[in-house]
Amino acid sequence: LLELRQEVGRFLKGRYGLSYDPEEEILITVGVSEALDLIVRAILNPGEKIMIPRPCYVSYGPLALLAGGEPVYIDTDIRQGFKVTPRMIEAAYRPGVRALLLNYPCNPTGVSYTRKELMEISKVVRRHDLLVISDEVYDELTYGFDHVPLPTIPGMKERTAYLNGFSKAYAMTGFRLGLACGPKELIAGMTKIHQYTMLCASITSQMAALEALKNGHKEVIAMRKEYQRRRNYIVTSLNELGLKCPMPQGAFYVFPSVKRTGMSSMDFARDLLEKEKVALVPGTAFTPHGEGFVRISYASSFDNLREAVLRIGRYLKKKKK
Repeated sequence: LLELRQEVGRFLKGRYGLSYDPEEEILITVGVSEALDLIVRAILNPGEKIMIPRPCYVSYGPLALLAGGEPVYIDTDIRQGFKVTPRMIEAAYRPGVRALLLNYPCNPTGVSYTRKELMEISKVVRRHDLLVISDEVYDELTYGFDHVPLPTIPGMKERTAYLNGFSKAYAMTGFRLGLACGPKELIAGMTKIHQYTMLCASITSQMAALEALKNGHKEVIAMRKEYQRRRNYIVTSLNELGLKCPMPQGAFYVFPSVKRTGMSSMDFARDLLEKEKVALVPGTAFTPHGEGFVRISYASSFDNLREAVLRIGRYLKKKKK
């Protein structure tokens, strides 16, 4: 819908001061997942590489491979809060690298970046003439500071594919609706693939998204406040139980270490599920670099989180015996 693209343009202009032409620089997609697939296929030639900080969302590496490209992983560390730094990007760069895929706030770690940190990252990006795929679908769920879209950084708008959606901020996961903004050449390439593979996103979902953009921001603010309360509780509780857990700056996940148990991520997750009926995701779902960690979502009721903490604590006590 052109009406939705126009509203997306108005929203981004009012929210972040970003200007995109609704007719040539904005594409509505079937979730951010489709947008990711489209941009990777549009920019990668066979054998070209894309740098991806990890742990990362499950589809990033496979999408690069399916497009005939090669993922170059940048391994982040809990000691730095799982943040990727300019030095790490510089060290990972090699001939044939076409782009950097940056997700913030990050699934699964919750890591996000300040304007100062993004400015430093942009220097490396521009030095090597890279494109950036910036997956910012959790932007409205940022805690402690304001989210800074990468295209607002000087010199980055013309080299950034900005991806966002409605699943997280507006709790519209089942509607499957995302968006991509960027230079018209990039959007044209993505649109060509989109037309042949998907035709269009659901009109019903697009109408719902239009309503969300126009009238949903009050609910977004309330939801963010509640998620922050849950985040603070779960991080404090896990650390008190002896599971080292950094404080995420966004999204609705925590990524604690389970290394002290001596169990693999998968064994811990399976055993906890079987014995205490608490479901979480082993860190290895987010590349092998996630070994030793698990992802816990706090997109659940406060009562459920309390009960989960009690059960995890009981499980850990039994493991000590």
